[in-house]
Amino acid sequence: MQHEREGVSLKQAFGYWLKLGFISFGGPAGQISMMHQELVDKRRWISEQRFLHALNYCMVLPGPEAQQLATYIGWLLHGVKGGIMAGALFVLPSLLLLMLLSWIYLAFGDLPLVAGILYGIKPAVTAIVLLAAWRIGSRALKHWYLWGIAGLSFLAMAVFQVPFPAILLGAALLGWMGMRWLPHIFQAAVAHGPRKSNGVVDALIGDHSPVPEHARFSRQRLVMTVLVGLGLWWLVMGLLWATVGPAHDLSLMGWFFTKAALLTFGGAYAVLPYVVQGGVEHYGWLSATQMMDGLALGETTPGPLIMVVAFVGFVGGWTKAVLGPDALVLGGALAACVVTFFTFLPSFLFILLGGPLVEASRNQLKLTAPLTGITAAVVGVILNLALFFGEHVLFPDGWGNGALYGLDVPSLGWGIVCVALLYSLQWSILRVIGLSAAAGFVYTFLWGL
Repeated sequence: MQHEREGVSLKQAFGYWLKLGFISFGGPAGQISMMHQELVDKRRWISEQRFLHALNYCMVLPGPEAQQLATYIGWLLHGVKGGIMAGALFVLPSLLLLMLLSWIYLAFGDLPLVAGILYGIKPAVTAIVLLAAWRIGSRALKHWYLWGIAGLSFLAMAVFQVPFPAILLGAALLGWMGMRWLPHIFQAAVAHGPRKSNGVVDALIGDHSPVPEHARFSRQRLVMTVLVGLGLWWLVMGLLWATVGPAHDLSLMGWFFTKAALLTFGGAYAVLPYVVQGGVEHYGWLSATQMMDGLALGETTPGPLIMVVAFVGFVGGWTKAVLGPDALVLGGALAACVVTFFTFLPSFLFILLGGPLVEASRNQLKLTAPLTGITAAVVGVILNLALFFGEHVLFPDGWGNGALYGLDVPSLGWGIVCVALLYSLQWSILRVIGLSAAAGFVYTFLWGL
């Protein structure tokens, strides 16, 4: 399918972004590859160089880079309305599906069939998080200084319970300080993703295409975007404060997930420890076991993994009965929508505000060094998350009087199998979770929990 020379219509773009929202499995790498194959190689809406340039920018932002990349390309094609359309359609199918799955989970999760499936999935989730720490660490920790940042972040969270934002701030400071002594280890990394474009040179947005009028920097447009973005935030937060009060769980979710959206450097796995600290340990919106189940559901649905926050919101809205005990489903759905709005609003603003300034901010060491420090810290934080999940999976009744007291041997064995499948055999996450669900069902059917 070749693009028309006069451009891509909004209707054509809508059809593609809607389709992508339903098929965007495989995490950010898979989602970015899908967009590259379709938009660069097949439809030729954007050139290889422009695609990777946009991806580099999205990777230094907090938030889901694949969703932001879709927003960026949609914005290049059709301005603000195109960017909002692309970014929203990337998220909407996942939100609707997760609300449905969350309702099934809460309404029928105690049935033996569902409980058995979840029992098999939990060790797989622990293996997935553990390997996420390994993958990020193998790419990011190229020097002893970065290993030190990762180790300090792990100790800070695991031993001293330092808040996640403070860890990121400290890591950024260590990155900035290290830039002065070891500048070579803080050079901007080349963005992950596809590298070949099959010789495409006639893309609609080509390497030498002039910047569209709507994508050029304008002080007036910048101010207007800031005002509209802050206005939307205050409008929704003000409605919550006026209707339920600032101390209500819906209002607390709005404020908490606004902060979470600004801390998602390094992908969804990096912000999950912060969500666990707040949603599980501080506010009690859900339990650690429910958080693991939500992560499993998030891994099996299209869209960015950070959409697991919709599950957190739904379970929290249900558990806290935010609309009363007679409207648990409606309360859960409202909370999921509130959480999703406050999580993704900053992502749209980052693209609409920063897009025209991408060239000026690219490859500056003063920017990349703190981000490199944060990425190193993220490795330690994710490792702590894997241990947190592992403790609840392998010792569901606690440690007891001895190191092996209460050890769930079947979960340990299946977790090792999942690590082998993911790492040695390179199975996809979706495939491993599917097999784990089947194994949990069979185990429960034969031996019970």
